[in-house]
Amino acid sequence: MAHELATTNGRTSMMYAGEVPWHGLGTRLEELATAREAMDAAGLDYLAELRKIQTDEGTPIPKRKAVVRSDSGDVLGVVGSSYVPVQNHQAFGFLDAVVQAGSLRYHTAGALGKGERVWMLAKLPDDIRVKNSDDVTEKYLLLSNSHDGSSSLRVHFTPIRVVCANTLAIAASNGRGQGVSIIHKGDLAAKVRQAQEVLGLANRFYDDAEAQINRLASHYPSLRQLEEYFHQVYPDSPHGESTRTKNVRQELLRLFEQGIGHDLPAIRHTTWTALNAVTEYVDHYRSTRGKTSTERASNRLESAWFGSGARLKERAWSLALQMAG
Repeated sequence: MAHELATTNGRTSMMYAGEVPWHGLGTRLEELATAREAMDAAGLDYLAELRKIQTDEGTPIPKRKAVVRSDSGDVLGVVGSSYVPVQNHQAFGFLDAVVQAGSLRYHTAGALGKGERVWMLAKLPDDIRVKNSDDVTEKYLLLSNSHDGSSSLRVHFTPIRVVCANTLAIAASNGRGQGVSIIHKGDLAAKVRQAQEVLGLANRFYDDAEAQINRLASHYPSLRQLEEYFHQVYPDSPHGESTRTKNVRQELLRLFEQGIGHDLPAIRHTTWTALNAVTEYVDHYRSTRGKTSTERASNRLESAWFGSGARLKERAWSLALQMAG
């Protein structure tokens, strides 16, 4: 299900520092120093409180609790009795030490739905310059947390290609998936401290990613390979090829030729360009729900980072590496 940006007292739960992000959403701050400032600007300064629940007749429901947002009273989810919420200030604040040391810079923060999913995007220093060209990919960490029991506190590795603002979904090669996951149980303080190891993991991840990106940018697929790649990314249904699927593949072929930044000599007509045709389509053109432009943009963001769009880009990445041999 699509989730729109949370709104509290008429204020959209989203902020960003510096340049306007690819999704075009949020309140801009000129400067940003701490996680607390990001939380305040994004409307994330609330607590996730646990409360007992009962039936309409007043019978207590054992082993279940409601997670309630402290400022609005909204119910964010129903969880088991062992669930321990990670508060927003706990989730985001542990990064402050490395931010103050210059290892990270806060960029974006926000919430989806009624505030049941929150995130913060932070930028690492240095960039990936594909084949030493003007095609630059910036290195980010995306910290996300849920208050409805649907997911743990996670720190993802999220590269963003500058020229077109496409977000990549690159599978980590260390066997731990996309970053560090912290379960909502046990000694949370210790687990939050352990999450600081993400910087070391991130450095190794991005070293591997840079080598793989350059590998994709050095491979030139044939037309047959390219068509097969897009066919695998968007396969036919069991009932055969639909007009919509055929049109999507045609759009991917168009973006391969005409996508933003795809005319750069160092990457033109490479597998890296084919991958970015997919990411550009997912982030900017793929149809999404919503009555207003803001609803559509926020739903597209949720999909691109956490939903079907992210899974589609992960598949495109794996298939691109296979095609490049």
